[in-house]
Amino acid sequence: MKVFSLALLTLLLAALWTGSQGVSLRSSYSTCCYKDMFIRKKILASNIKSYQKTPSHCSHRAVRVELLNGKKFCVDPEERWFRQYQRQKKTTSAST
Repeated sequence: MKVFSLALLTLLLAALWTGSQGVSLRSSYSTCCYKDMFIRKKILASNIKSYQKTPSHCSHRAVRVELLNGKKFCVDPEERWFRQYQRQKKTTSAST
């Protein structure tokens, strides 16, 4: 019984420790985009809530786009439609 309690306590402590240690690692890499995560079709500007460039440590240069419905997609920042969207946003924000 003592061995079982000790093993259970050890597992619990290990789970707590890895959970607290893993948060910082997961959060920085969860913002990365990988090859199979990219969307190629145009997203309507009216559907885009926000966008954010991926960090420099990511293997693929990308932009994470969040839609009004909460869905997130990875986009190549060199896509023509996205560059046009960025120019439109800059023009709109400069005039307000």
